[in-house]
Formats: sequence, structure tokens, C-alpha cells
Amino acid sequence: MGHPLNIRAAVVRETGGDFRVEDLQLGAPRADELLVRIAGVGVCHTDLICRDQVYPVPFPVVLGHEGAGVVEAVGEAVDDIAVGDHVVLSFNACGACLNCLRGMPSRCLGIFEANFACRRCDGSSALAHGAEIINGHFFAQSSFATHAIARRANAVRIAADVPLALMGPLGCGIQTGAGAVLNNLRPGAGSSLAVFGCGAVGLAALMAARVAGCTGIVAIDPNPARRELALELGATRAIDPLADDPVALLQATGGTDFSVECTGIPAVLRQAVDGLNVTGTCAVVGAAPLGSEVMLDMNSLMFGRTVRGVVEGDAVPAAFIPVLIELYRQGRFPIDRLVRFYPFEDIQRAIDDAEQGRVVKAVLVPEVDS
Repeated sequence: MGHPLNIRAAVVRETGGDFRVEDLQLGAPRADELLVRIAGVGVCHTDLICRDQVYPVPFPVVLGHEGAGVVEAVGEAVDDIAVGDHVVLSFNACGACLNCLRGMPSRCLGIFEANFACRRCDGSSALAHGAEIINGHFFAQSSFATHAIARRANAVRIAADVPLALMGPLGCGIQTGAGAVLNNLRPGAGSSLAVFGCGAVGLAALMAARVAGCTGIVAIDPNPARRELALELGATRAIDPLADDPVALLQATGGTDFSVECTGIPAVLRQAVDGLNVTGTCAVVGAAPLGSEVMLDMNSLMFGRTVRGVVEGDAVPAAFIPVLIELYRQGRFPIDRLVRFYPFEDIQRAIDDAEQGRVVKAVLVPEVDS
């Protein structure tokens, strides 16, 4: 395969700009890298807040960080993944800091730079538009494209007997919600949990709560279609926060043991904490603008409530993603219920549908010659 490789990729060139599909060139994988032909890539809220510079990234840039595909080439240092393998691409971590060495890559001390700098650690980019350098390597993948360069460290090899295009969101959004419950909160059978915000992350948390054996699962979301889906997926109750006070309704039955805040809205985080019982724990998952602050009642914490931040579901992707796939195989984690597929060239329509709440998880499917 010759390099640079001609590919199609969605480029954002300005704050709030459209995702425009362009012809780009992609360089060869380096020693610790893979070339992956993308079979499907999820649209995540993080892609959109980076487009809007809520989390700053350099322009022009190719985003996308929920890719899944087929390996087409490997660097000379990669000896445990081969051409033809199916992989899910997840988040990037340095692999060398104390937290990485402790097996906590989501707590990597350089996690922001590793995922949002949009360059390799030496400042280079594998993407170009003729003589113009395009920023890539977003989450070490930039998978809004027909092909992506990923690091071996953020590629998870998966079995070939599951629908590959469906698996991409396991690399971030689905992993984040499910991991917040299964890896961080670890609720016991019979416990109660409230999910604030029923997008892909929240619904993944809800499904994970059902897997964990929670018997009281409350879904809070203003979108009636999402509340209905939440009930179908295992919620025992759904609350419209525009019509009712979630805190009052939760406290009317003593508060919940756990809550997961998925919106990134400070006022909703306050509700997620105030809706807990005295010894309850809230997992903070939603991405808020840098510098966002929340006001909490200190006494509500002093008497036993806990607030925990969660990044990427506190997951070790190579260990956790196969677990989620096995749960999917067993019919206990139906991620297909969240997904709608779009042709890659329709990325802007997919993003519009996601932002308007018409789809829970949009997945783009590139059509390329194999």
C-alpha cells in the first residue's frame, strides 16, 4: 500500500464550523502505530464541544474518536495485532506516568494533551491537504475518515463475529456510561440508581445498572422519546425534569443509593447530589466547559454523600470492551437500540440529528474499497 494514502475525512476549519468531507493524504504508520480502515465511527458529544472550542483544539482538524475498523498495516514494533484484525479505537494515554503504570490510564497525568493536542507527541501530524498540514491524532485516531492512524496502545482487538460498525461507540461514550456504573460506583444487587441525562452515555449507564442488579433505576430527561427508550431498556421510572422536580420525587422515596450525572450542567449536578440518600454516591460524567463551578450544600456532603469524577468509565479498554461485547452477545447490553447508521458523507445531517435529540447515537459508515 502506497503512502501517503488518499482518503476522505471530515474537516472542521473554524469554531462552530461544519464538518466538510475533503480529500486528504494520510501518512504511513510509525513503529507503534496501525493503519485502520474505518468501518463505523460514532458521533460523540465531545466531538461537538471540541468543534465549538469548549475544549480547545487546533484548526483545521479531523475529529472523531469512536472508530472501529479493519487493520490494513502495522508498524514494525507492533507484534500482537495483524493485518485483517478487527479493532475498536479508544482513548489515548501516555503509558508512562505513575497513574498509567498503576493500571489507571483514564487518570493519565497527561490525558488532555494525549487526546486533545491533535498531534503526535513530537508535534507531527499524519494528515495533510496537499501542502497544508491538517491537525489529526484526536484521541490518537481522528476517525471521522475512511482511514485512520491509531497507536497500538489505544487499539483493542475484538472478535470478528460481532457487527464491526456497531462497535465503535464502545471506545468512548458507551464505555464511559457503563464504566461509571460497573467500574466506579459498583452498585450491589437490589440498590437504586438515578441517571440524569439519557443520551448514549446515560442509557449505557442505565443498561449497566440493570446488569449490576439494580432494582430501582430512575431515568431523568426532558426528551419524551428518550424517557420511553429508557423504560424499554430497564428503567423502573422516568421523570420529566421540565414538569416535575426530580429531587423532590427521589427524596419522596428516601433518595437513591447512586446517581450518574451525564449533562455537564451545574444545576443538574446539584440535583444529582441532592437526590441521593444520606450515604449515596454521585458519579460526575458530563463534560462541562473548563472553569465551570457548582454550588453544593456542604452539610449534605458532611453527613455522608460522595461525589466522584469519572473519565472514560475508569476503564482499561483492552479489558473492559471485551466484557461489554460479551454482554451484548448475551442480549444483556443492547447497544444496537441506541444506534442509527448514516453514510459517512452525511456527517452533517447525523450531527444535526444528534444535536436536536432525534438520534441517541449516530454512527457514520464510510464506504471505501477494501
